[in-house]
Amino acid sequence: NIFMSFFKGKKSYEKQEVLKDISFEIKKGEFFGIVGRNGSGKSTLLKLLAGIYSQDKGSIQVSGKLVPFIELGVGFNPELTGRENVFLNGALLGFDRKQMQAMYDEIVEFAGLKKFMDQKLKNYSSGMQVRLAFSIAIRADSDILVLDEVLAVGDEAFQRKCFDYFEELKTAHKTVVLVSHNMSAIKRFCSRAILLKEGTIIKEGKVYEVTDAYLLENIDQINESENKGENKNFIQYSIIKKDQNDVTIKADYKTEHKSFASLSIWKEGILVGAISTQEKTPLTKSGSLTFTVNKKILNPGIYSIGGGLFRISSKSLLAAVPPVNRKSFLVDG
Repeated sequence: NIFMSFFKGKKSYEKQEVLKDISFEIKKGEFFGIVGRNGSGKSTLLKLLAGIYSQDKGSIQVSGKLVPFIELGVGFNPELTGRENVFLNGALLGFDRKQMQAMYDEIVEFAGLKKFMDQKLKNYSSGMQVRLAFSIAIRADSDILVLDEVLAVGDEAFQRKCFDYFEELKTAHKTVVLVSHNMSAIKRFCSRAILLKEGTIIKEGKVYEVTDAYLLENIDQINESENKGENKNFIQYSIIKKDQNDVTIKADYKTEHKSFASLSIWKEGILVGAISTQEKTPLTKSGSLTFTVNKKILNPGIYSIGGGLFRISSKSLLAAVPPVNRKSFLVDG
């Protein structure tokens, strides 16, 4: 970044290093996750892998044809209809008109936009445009796929289609790089991952280790915001009833966004289960809700409860229960 100083009559420079001395390897056929808070360098890293940016030092080696699902919809014309843009975008991907005609119905069905295809694209929401672009892009033949926050757009039905598509990629042993704030998706599909913070890799390895480290990073950030009085989202769990069969847990919450709550159950530091509220009925403003855990499905031992409050649109963490504040209960043998 360059800043002009008119009072001093000279230029001053501020150097910003987005990524610093990072190194990692993705194996053929691996579903690899990249996580980190906003501004950690994830999108820049993907653009380097895709060849959109060039690094100023070091090297990047890519074996095979790579298709980046980054900035989807580049090349769309807002004055053309959705139908016309399908054929336009398909041509940019190297398909001829006959091939696009054969794929057209599947593309529209996947995007869920059948009744909008003869409307001009400028009348589409940004989410509708990305859904259409993603539906076209998955038709491209590639060895490596780079996916950036695809799950942040679309309703539950579209995200379910994305999950089904990811399952197909995993079954076919495609090499996939996935960036997402949705830790459940990262844990479901990825075998390994890295955690970025301020342009450096602070954790690399098994996916559950990395996602737990990401959660702790978020909790630290949230606690810091709460100490400053900046975070207006809140959740707290308490055990209100225990009997031979069940444990009833109450969650009190406050949120500025459409949110969902997730209760996690831990044993000896290992996550053994989780329960979430339905995203179809989002939590708003403030209130309380209850969860019931059937003790019969748990092995004997001491369990603790934690969890968090998540924004529905991006699955980002809004508030969480720190590990030191987790309540515990006993399951007898």
